[in-house]
Amino acid sequence: MKKYVAELVGTFWLVLGGCGSAVLAAGVADVGIGWAGVSAAFGLTVLTMAYAIGHISGCHLNPAVSIGLWMGGRFSAKEIGPYIGAQVVGGLLAAGTLYLIVSGQKDFDGVGGFASNGYGEHSPQGYGLLSGFVTEVVMTAIFLIIILGATDGRAPKGFAPIAIGLGLTLIHLISIPVTNTSVNPARSTAVAVFAGGAALSQLWMFWIAPIAGGLLGAIVYRFLGSPDEEPNIEGDPV
Repeated sequence: MKKYVAELVGTFWLVLGGCGSAVLAAGVADVGIGWAGVSAAFGLTVLTMAYAIGHISGCHLNPAVSIGLWMGGRFSAKEIGPYIGAQVVGGLLAAGTLYLIVSGQKDFDGVGGFASNGYGEHSPQGYGLLSGFVTEVVMTAIFLIIILGATDGRAPKGFAPIAIGLGLTLIHLISIPVTNTSVNPARSTAVAVFAGGAALSQLWMFWIAPIAGGLLGAIVYRFLGSPDEEPNIEGDPV
């Protein structure tokens, strides 16, 4: 049970820190953090939680990561459902907390996009469905390769959270203009519930593409990894 609570808390922090930075701090005139700041915020949430709860749950914080780690031989299939459930609940709690904060602003008039993901006219820069789908698949695949490589038994010890956090930062720097960067179905679901409308109608893509990318990245790394490598089912800080 502690593993599932850890995943809930970790995903709560990822959504509150990453999406919260986008909603509360990105667009403030003259002092806003912009897309680069939001990218850093998402990376920092994963880096800090990987050190905090990696030794408890592995710090997946992401259904695509849990499924990808299973495909990569690092995670038990029986844990996938409970992990995803905990991640989605943690994300929803964070989005609810963020809504309470935002709704307290003077002259509050709705949440707007609420850092939701989208394509077409709901893409930050107007990228279409194909562009968004390819971006999410490729970015999630690379994320899984980074995770599996950084937590490989042959990698330098203790540095995996740094590599993974910086990897997620770079992914956001590349793909925020295209889809507002998901690579995480739990993160997308959490804010879409509060944004409603197109965010909900387009949510299917932000489940299918990241999961497909996670599976692809795991397959690629299984090819790259040593065939006699002993899989580490638990305890990898990812």
